[in-house]
Amino acid sequence: MTVVVEKTRTAAQDLPEKALAPWRVRVGAFSVDVLAGLAVAITMALVSFTLPPYGAWWWVCMVVCGLAVLAVLVNRLLLPTITGWSLGRALFGIAVARRDGKEVSPWWLLLRDLAHLLDTAALLVGWFWPLWDAQRRTFADMLLGTEVLRVVPHEWAEQVRKWTAAALVAAAVLCLAGAGIGYGVVYARAQATDRTRAEISTQGPKIVAQMLTYDPKNLHDDFARALNLTTDRYRHDLAAQQEVVQKGHPVINEYWGSTNSVLAATPNSATMLLFLQGRRGEGPDVRYITASVRVKFIRSGDGRWLVDDLTVLAKPKPAGEGK
Repeated sequence: MTVVVEKTRTAAQDLPEKALAPWRVRVGAFSVDVLAGLAVAITMALVSFTLPPYGAWWWVCMVVCGLAVLAVLVNRLLLPTITGWSLGRALFGIAVARRDGKEVSPWWLLLRDLAHLLDTAALLVGWFWPLWDAQRRTFADMLLGTEVLRVVPHEWAEQVRKWTAAALVAAAVLCLAGAGIGYGVVYARAQATDRTRAEISTQGPKIVAQMLTYDPKNLHDDFARALNLTTDRYRHDLAAQQEVVQKGHPVINEYWGSTNSVLAATPNSATMLLFLQGRRGEGPDVRYITASVRVKFIRSGDGRWLVDDLTVLAKPKPAGEGK
């Protein structure tokens, strides 16, 4: 970040002679002032690309990214004009000054930071130029007429170290939180969805077959078992269908799953297209039948999969009909 103006010049003049800041010290100050906040901003931006746009977590990432950039700008451009220092440069005891002795304003600091694009565009050569330049200038310093000086250590040196440590810890926590959001919202959800597909592919046909299978000898128990396999929303519809069967002449109705396809899935819901085969009746009156249904499943609070809706796409008909 940046230290300024009269405080900077006075501090520099208190030294035996004008002392130019070593390159390694400038790198340390830059890391504190820029790289920590930049790491947070980049982390949040990358995580946001993996999230559903304009969702709650997407907005969280965008807000944190914006605040990180704002914090860097305030610390690097505005704070020096208010307190006379920026966090990184106060920690390492350096300051930016103009060679003509004029005050370094926030706008001049902004121009200097923009001029650092030249240092970057020249294959980063400008950033390393102070290593062999007699006046230890980057291209930005040459263009704006600035220099970085060693100054008398900040009068609140202990507090500066504490503030720096707090800022770096906060940046690390935010980066880890961003990674956690990416894992929890994207990767973990994808894994949970894959588990749902695997579970429904195995359990779904069995659940539907059990729900639709009944024997007149155990009709009450079979219907009760079927109702226990549904959600509250679908239980009423199934009970109405069972009542129609009870009022008629129920015969053995048995189904088993043949082929299936999971059309959609989330960690707690799934929709399956299921082709059923079965038999109706017994003895000489038995009929082998087929049916196609679309079934929606919901995971219950105790982890069981329940039928939330069942739509018949092709009503039961004798096997082989239409061939």
